[in-house]
Amino acid sequence: MTQNNLEEERILRRIPLEIVGLSCLLALIAFPLFDALTALLIIAGGALATLSFLWLRQTVSKLLIVNKVDSRSKLKNGDSPKEETGQSPFFQSPSYKKALRLALPFYVLRIVLILGIFFIIIFFFSNKIIAFAVGFSTLVPVFLIEAVIALSKTKQWKN
Repeated sequence: MTQNNLEEERILRRIPLEIVGLSCLLALIAFPLFDALTALLIIAGGALATLSFLWLRQTVSKLLIVNKVDSRSKLKNGDSPKEETGQSPFFQSPSYKKALRLALPFYVLRIVLILGIFFIIIFFFSNKIIAFAVGFSTLVPVFLIEAVIALSKTKQWKN
């Protein structure tokens, strides 16, 4: 593994912990200002965001591993990956299309489950949906902070 891959793996392992940590911090701030249910819904939103991120990461990793193995098997004889056409062999491989067909139902299921949970929260706690959305949205500032940290570590942004 290269240094960039190791750093990416560290970031991807750190993000779920940061999402949970930020949602817990927000819940601690919200508890004295509002009530315990608001704090609990913020934590629940953060937990759902964490589970969603982990599920998405696992699905994408499996999709990329299938195609990485397939592209390596095609490039055994020292061939170069179709640079002359400007097209990546990743998107031309039959395993990519097969993996995409297998992954698409999981993405749809993931979105349906997230929407279902939001509808349950709306149905039972309609006046507290903002608290759940705040917890679920903690992944946005976590991604922004990680992006700023990663960009600050790069020495040159352009080639």
